[in-house]
Amino acid sequence: MGLNETPAANRLHIGIFGRRNAGKSSVINAITGQDLAIVSEQKGTTTDPVYKTMELLPLGPVMIIDTPGLDDEGSLGALRIRKAYQVLNKTDLALLVVDAAIGMTAEDEAILERIRAKKIPYVVVWNKMDLAEGLVMPPSDNVIGISSLEKRNIQELKELLARQIPDDENQGRKIIADMLSPEDLVVLVIPIDKAAPKGRLILPEQQTIRDILDARASALVVQDTGLENLLARLGCRPRMVVTDSQAFEKVAEITPEDIPLTSFSILFARYKGNLELTVRGVRTLADLHDGDRILIGEGCTHHRQCNDIGTVKLPNWINQFCKRKIEYQYCSGTEFPDDLTRYRLVIHCGACMLNEREMKYRQQCAQDQGVPITNYGISIAFMHGILKRSLQLFPELYALM
Repeated sequence: MGLNETPAANRLHIGIFGRRNAGKSSVINAITGQDLAIVSEQKGTTTDPVYKTMELLPLGPVMIIDTPGLDDEGSLGALRIRKAYQVLNKTDLALLVVDAAIGMTAEDEAILERIRAKKIPYVVVWNKMDLAEGLVMPPSDNVIGISSLEKRNIQELKELLARQIPDDENQGRKIIADMLSPEDLVVLVIPIDKAAPKGRLILPEQQTIRDILDARASALVVQDTGLENLLARLGCRPRMVVTDSQAFEKVAEITPEDIPLTSFSILFARYKGNLELTVRGVRTLADLHDGDRILIGEGCTHHRQCNDIGTVKLPNWINQFCKRKIEYQYCSGTEFPDDLTRYRLVIHCGACMLNEREMKYRQQCAQDQGVPITNYGISIAFMHGILKRSLQLFPELYALM
């Protein structure tokens, strides 16, 4: 990703669905004006979801997801169809491509029903209108007939897609800016250790700094080893201190009680999902029993260090805290179990690499199955006895502790 590119998790995710040879890839190429997807008369050209980031006017930065055909066959075909349906969990805007020469099929109706059930904005595109001359489209605000071959109604399709997304879709979503006033000072504590990426900040840190600047406030970045000296030299009281969760305990000892303290992970739990749900879920750590299973989930796949937070540090902290024999299982990237009932608790990362819809989907899965879910930063703060303090910025949740 280039330095000026919008992060994938912050892009509008457009899922393209339909049967094999309905023309999904041709539609993608037509609306983007590029040969992004392979087009072939052979059925099943797209065998796995394909992700492409780009700028699509008038929508702006988007992630386009081309999915396998919904009528694929055989045991492999069934797996591909399952992958296509999984894409719905991260889809902000669905585009169902129907072969106009054939019409709506059972597969089209089935996924359209699922799209509506998930309350995903959608457009039904009747493609190949050049092969269905005389076909009259039913009047609808989200149905359009096009010909990707003849480039017919492509601009109209892009404008129709844009109308499905409210202008204020992301206006209320802030990481930290809604808690700041112009000229506020925020101290960000970012430890630089062996696990830190070389030569750059991680995405939550970058995005938090940008959100602070958008609020016309100031960000002062320091390592945990320099925090005490920095606070002593400051000529003003910072609005708050935000820390990497792994340094929570040390930073809490240094930061005066009258300065609000929280973590990047807690901020992202609010930004990407349901913060109250994760705060309520963390209490389960105080009620674990021998043999309980905990699922530790991450939204990305990365090279794990010898002292990895998800697979090493977090389990060690839990073992020390609850003094029980706990079984740990792990998932990362796009793989998230359908059945969570075997777990006593799910602990998820801050989800900086997931979009809001997918993180809320994962939380909803846990809630529907009666399994508590929390996240890394909230768990660490709870086990170190500083969660209540870290929620001072959120009075409605502070009262729960």
